Amino acid sequence: MIVSSHVNDFEEVKFRVETAQKMVGSATITMDPESLQHATIAVESARSQLETMKSVATDLDEPFLMNEEKKLSLCEHQLKEAKH
Repeated sequence: MIVSSHVNDFEEVKFRVETAQKMVGSATITMDPESLQHATIAVESARSQLETMKSVATDLDEPFLMNEEKKLSLCEHQLKEAKH
């Protein structure tokens, strides 16, 4: 059960990062303030889940987490640029 839950938590990281990517992409195209706010919340949610999983990760999890970190950092940068 614990292993299954652990896997689901990693899937949640992937899902939240993918959601953030889509929302940031859409928001930066439209530049709609409400869309940018929703994208910000999605990025914060993904960051929170990623940081949680980094705290319980093993060496085997590192490549996956580093990849998700790269994607999320790109989203954060894109969103920051759009807001300024």
